[in-house]
Amino acid sequence: MTKGLSEAERAEFEKSRDNALTAIHGFADRLENKMPQMVAFAPMGEVNYNYYLKNVLLLPLNAVQVEMLGRAELARYRALEALLPDPSMADPNPARAKSIPPDQEAFLKAYESREAEMIDFLKSHQLITLPDYLGRFEIRQLPEAFKPTSPGGFMNPPGLYDKDPAGFFFIPTYNPESKNFYIRAAIEDPRPILGHEGIPGHFMQLSIANHLPDEIRRQNQNGVFVEGWALYGEEMLMRTGLYPEGSAAQGQILRLSRYRAARIGVDVNLHTGKWTFEQAVKYFMEAGGLDREAAEGEAAGAATQPTQKIWYITGKWQIMNLLGKYHDKMGANFRLGQFHDDLVKNGSLPISIIEWILLDDPSTIEAVLK
Repeated sequence: MTKGLSEAERAEFEKSRDNALTAIHGFADRLENKMPQMVAFAPMGEVNYNYYLKNVLLLPLNAVQVEMLGRAELARYRALEALLPDPSMADPNPARAKSIPPDQEAFLKAYESREAEMIDFLKSHQLITLPDYLGRFEIRQLPEAFKPTSPGGFMNPPGLYDKDPAGFFFIPTYNPESKNFYIRAAIEDPRPILGHEGIPGHFMQLSIANHLPDEIRRQNQNGVFVEGWALYGEEMLMRTGLYPEGSAAQGQILRLSRYRAARIGVDVNLHTGKWTFEQAVKYFMEAGGLDREAAEGEAAGAATQPTQKIWYITGKWQIMNLLGKYHDKMGANFRLGQFHDDLVKNGSLPISIIEWILLDDPSTIEAVLK
């Protein structure tokens, strides 16, 4: 980071770095000292949960309906796994990979190298307009500090006012013998997760949102839209032909949607007080098809942020619902790529608002606000 700096600039940088580290460690020490006085985790309860769904996320669903959506989608994706020519393809297996990277550096490069073919597919099929200002999307190793609550890693988009348009995705530490779902999936075929985190997923969508002329739309970060778009993109790429029938990538898409559906049951029941943490872990393992390491991390992540785990399936469901209505409205003029362009050009707004904009139909948002 200090390459090209003068001696004075380097000294200023190092002083700022040291001050930041001192502050971070001091904050950690204060938290640790206060731990004996901290209250134990307590669920927010159904009344507060429903308030958040309605007044913050602007969802046309309450907790009971969201949980029902999760169960319906879970049943569907479990069945679709069973309908694969070889159902075992839904469980990532590095032994099926053409080659296994020898080390972490090779693993990260192999992961990142698959992005070009996905971009070519999007362009050749005219599935979305990729703006010229998109920066580089990189794959980096997940810092150990994040492993307990983010077993699959997470995406870091370019900052809203950053001059550097690059973004990156943290992937867990490479281990070819790992039982971690995300590592096994990344070795066998990284494209499903790469599409979610990179292009056309989070990196692309958030980069476009950052460049909108309207300040409110640039600033708004509705998680249901952000995660719903990325999850929708996984299956959209499969349905439009990127992943062959019966392939490991297709199996991954189904398993990823299956465990995202399981997330809903965990989120709703954990935060309305109906389940314990261990019940959440077991549900992820039995219903979602995750290993214990991934399941514990997912449950821990769910406990830290109420409603976050419902964003994926709920957002995808809203986008699919909007896609059908948009198709009916456009008739013979419908083009899938145009729908995607119209969808993402509004930033990360609640989907009930985007539906109003695209269809000139406020009925959903009016029902939410009653």
